Amino acid sequence: MALKGSLGMSPSPATNVREPRARRRVVGATLIGNFMEWFDFAVYGFVASIIGAQFFPAGDASSQLLASLAVFGVAFFFRPLGGAVFGYIGDKVGRRTSLALAIIIMSVSTALIGFLPGFASIGLGAPILLVTIRCIQGLSVGGEWTGASTFLVEYAPDRSRGLWASLIAATAALGIVAGSAVVFLLSAALSSEDMASFGWRIPFILALPIGLVGLFMRLKLEDTPVFQEIKKKGDRVNPLQHIRKDDLRNIFIAFAFSSATGTGFYYFATYFVSYLSVTLQFPRPTAILLSMLGLALYAVMCPLAGRFSDRFGRRLSYILGCIGLAVMVVPVFLLMASGEFVLALLGLGLYAIFQSSLTVMSSVTIVEFFPPKIRLTAGAIGYNLGVGPVAGMGPLVAAALVAATGNPLAPAYYLAGLMAVVAIILLKFLPETYKRSLYTEHDEQSRPTDISDSEPVVEVDHK
Repeated sequence: MALKGSLGMSPSPATNVREPRARRRVVGATLIGNFMEWFDFAVYGFVASIIGAQFFPAGDASSQLLASLAVFGVAFFFRPLGGAVFGYIGDKVGRRTSLALAIIIMSVSTALIGFLPGFASIGLGAPILLVTIRCIQGLSVGGEWTGASTFLVEYAPDRSRGLWASLIAATAALGIVAGSAVVFLLSAALSSEDMASFGWRIPFILALPIGLVGLFMRLKLEDTPVFQEIKKKGDRVNPLQHIRKDDLRNIFIAFAFSSATGTGFYYFATYFVSYLSVTLQFPRPTAILLSMLGLALYAVMCPLAGRFSDRFGRRLSYILGCIGLAVMVVPVFLLMASGEFVLALLGLGLYAIFQSSLTVMSSVTIVEFFPPKIRLTAGAIGYNLGVGPVAGMGPLVAAALVAATGNPLAPAYYLAGLMAVVAIILLKFLPETYKRSLYTEHDEQSRPTDISDSEPVVEVDHK
């Protein structure tokens, strides 16, 4: 067992994942870290103006906000490195070990932001500490999404991998909704002075107890059946030394589809609020409500997208998602530009249909794409190169296009072009993966005879 020596956990008796209690433990332990990641994502975005005033030298509010957002963006550039580090741990030491370390680092670093003294107290040390913590967060986040996806999908019944992976995507949306709601409620309950003094710190500090609960839940699980099979065969290797030419090609494909997925999702998660309130002049509370409702619809769509891909395949689902957004994103922007609440919500609902397909496919395809011995490392590198530096710049590019052109539809044209390019790449290069074995190097090989083809055996603590 990967963490037995260091964290004192002992192996647990085996049970089949069909048992409801076992399934809840696996799903809950996997998703809690993902929820916290996106909770923090939303919280930082909503209190960015306060953080700018707290941590940067006195100046105009715009420069402070830009400095705060620049610090926010630093984490995206550390995601690929974090993906490589935590992917290596997941492939070499264990999936559970990687996830446990990721949630420890993520929860502690997030909580530390809530305790940091501001510029008025320690001067330049304040922004330096903030940047350092954001870099550490970027490292842990780089390992969380692909680690959680791999853990959950490797536990999932073969015919329901897409459905199980959809919970990762849905939880991300729910984390953003929860983070937005907490900040919104605090802002309503506290005066602006109290919010600037201590209120903004509360959501960050909440990450620590959430993270400790998540760590406890993750440590009560055995590692995935796939990794246990790797250990049984003595096949653990240095994944960085076993990435072949074909794997590099697949890393490029993963980079392409995660760039489209991430850009589309960051539009949804961050840019649309600003677009509705600043560009389209919706009242700020209305813009926030529309965004939250749109993300809630998206969360409902995710399981449907996962089930569709289990029936018809990942390739079709991915290509339909890209083409759908390429065609529909301009009408979506026009619906939002109508100024009518119902029409704007309809536009966000249409967007959610296609974006949910993209995000769910990223969660499951990144796992099925690579052989088990290098799965986390190769998948995390490709995925985080796309959703980190490339997709992370998406909202900034969108805002810059509006400022430069004066055309409120410019961000839609940019996203449509990106989706069209990625759709062409996927049409040419993306193989079908939904019938692949997760246990073997090649599709034609059979899975181990002691593992059921429909329901993997997992080990879960009954205590």
